[in-house]
Amino acid sequence: LFLFFTRPTGAYLLRVLDGNGRTFLDPILRPVERAQYFLLRVDPQKEQGWKQYAVSMLAFGLAGVLFTYTILRLQHLLPLNPQGLGPFTDHLAFNTAVSFTTNTNWQSYGGESTASYLSQMAGLTFHDFVSSAVGIAIAAALVRGIARHSAKTIGNFWVDLVRVNLYLLLPLFLVYAVFLVS
Repeated sequence: LFLFFTRPTGAYLLRVLDGNGRTFLDPILRPVERAQYFLLRVDPQKEQGWKQYAVSMLAFGLAGVLFTYTILRLQHLLPLNPQGLGPFTDHLAFNTAVSFTTNTNWQSYGGESTASYLSQMAGLTFHDFVSSAVGIAIAAALVRGIARHSAKTIGNFWVDLVRVNLYLLLPLFLVYAVFLVS
């Protein structure tokens, strides 16, 4: 099955990440994609050099760590905490935020007995989703860097992040969710 799906998946990812080819999801997702670029104030036509790409990725990661750390430290004050769970300790919140941002998902806490619903949904599950997209975007940038060895640009991190989430992960996760529900 892996070998069977490798070529079509690669061709689909090439169309998605290059933005030149059309996909069957374009009629539904292009307006959402454009809206995200508008909200992020990103010009999808402007590519980045490797340094700009790396800084964008690191800034996104830092924002994710700070966001999740804040949610975990303040979960006792935030909604969706019917059990009245207290805040994570500072070192546990930092460790958890970094581990989920880097997609290692190392957990040294008791899951539902420690993290509120909001902490799990907005903090941790968010990273389960976007950290995969960051990894795929970095892989795409690496391939572009090798393929464009004399070029000065390797794509746009924000465009890659949006496209991987919208055109690959969201449909894949929706299909998987229907499978799990069935």
